[in-house]
Amino acid sequence: MEKLDAIDLKILEHLQANSDITTKDLARKIALSPTPVYERVRRLEKEGYISRYMALLNREKLGKHLIVFCHVNLKEHARVTGKLFEDEIVNLEEVTECYSISGDYDFMLKVVVKDMKAYQNFLMDKLGAIHCIASSHSTFVMGEVKQSYGIPLDR
Repeated sequence: MEKLDAIDLKILEHLQANSDITTKDLARKIALSPTPVYERVRRLEKEGYISRYMALLNREKLGKHLIVFCHVNLKEHARVTGKLFEDEIVNLEEVTECYSISGDYDFMLKVVVKDMKAYQNFLMDKLGAIHCIASSHSTFVMGEVKQSYGIPLDR
């Protein structure tokens, strides 16, 4: 992989802010012609700096009013148990993020649902059906202070 230069970083910064930007507009913002910008974007994609493009949806408009961080402990710390949990959790659409963590818990899930009743159903019917879980602890989000999906870019 090539080392990223200042122009690459500017391209990544603009694409993080608006992945729908046209090559022409991106070129104008970084003071370069469209062809080299297009070639750089394709190279950044090919080298894996850009993994995908997506739309950020408004969860409130879609009726998903509750965010819960659910901390999970597994029954045992064996590789097969962790793999079993991971295989199950990736199929639960309510889980938007899952992290293997250190500390008091083994995993932290970000769960997005309609309301408390929907979370209760998720907890009892779906998460509770994963037999390798020993315990879980739920933290309910009361308000969002910062929501950023961008990666800090060192320049």
